[in-house]
Amino acid sequence: MKELPEEVKKAWDNRKGPIVFTTVNKEGIPNSVYATCVSKYDDSTIVVANNYFDKTKKNIFSGSKGSILFITEDDKSYQIKGNIDYHTEGKIFEDMKKWNPEKHPGHAAAALEVEEVYSGSKKLL
Repeated sequence: MKELPEEVKKAWDNRKGPIVFTTVNKEGIPNSVYATCVSKYDDSTIVVANNYFDKTKKNIFSGSKGSILFITEDDKSYQIKGNIDYHTEGKIFEDMKKWNPEKHPGHAAAALEVEEVYSGSKKLL
């Protein structure tokens, strides 16, 4: 598995606002959602809690890759792209349950595996 570059690890800790999580359906039509319930599981995996996914869940089950877009307090943007694994049990799911607010259902953990990383148009990985 590929790991986030050091610059992006630091940027992740300095992000502001929600992230944008994008998947595509079988016809290639993108679907983007704002997500606030998100965490870096390790240096190779970003997890988004499935609290209210509909199209996103369908896209993941159809084999969609995904991207996570975020911005830092310094107004610098980063995009992380990769495959998505959907966890309803196991270590990643249990970790999500620890940080996902209790007011949300936490149906599953969508884990994006780092494959490519960009800062603006500059490819970092």
